[in-house]
Amino acid sequence: MTVRPAEHGELDALARLAALTFPLACPPGSTAQDQQAFIEAVLSPQRFAEYLDDPSRDVLVAGDDELVGYTMLVAGEPADEDVQAALHLRPTIELSKCYVHPDHHGAGIANALMTASLEVARERGAHGMWLGVNQQNARAQAFYVRSGFAVVGTKHFTVGTRVEDDYVLERPL
Repeated sequence: MTVRPAEHGELDALARLAALTFPLACPPGSTAQDQQAFIEAVLSPQRFAEYLDDPSRDVLVAGDDELVGYTMLVAGEPADEDVQAALHLRPTIELSKCYVHPDHHGAGIANALMTASLEVARERGAHGMWLGVNQQNARAQAFYVRSGFAVVGTKHFTVGTRVEDDYVLERPL
């Protein structure tokens, strides 16, 4: 499985993959309307174009003939005060997105994306990586713990009109 930086020619495919995978990570109480509002605001082709042009971000994709997973890293100090207070390692980088197409769960794609993301974070000079994960998403939490992350705090995450509770996880690089 190839993992590489995303390209502008794949914005539509990337947005379709994001729209398919984002709802899978949402807690049971989130509504389809709130999920769709988030997708339109944050995961559109136009937003991915902005992400690819942002020098503080790296978007990695997995797939040979089609995109089956992606991650997004955001370098720099987090804006959220709860996250700032929870983190122990600086400089830090956020694993903002880590998603795999459901037809490819269990095939090692998430591991390949994680390995490549950790490498990019090290190349950027980060000493730690952090992420937020919904407190009800046990599958993702188990993956992150297997990947070396530990819970260091909590934060809030807004999906549409709902405020969700997330764990903040961190790992050394």
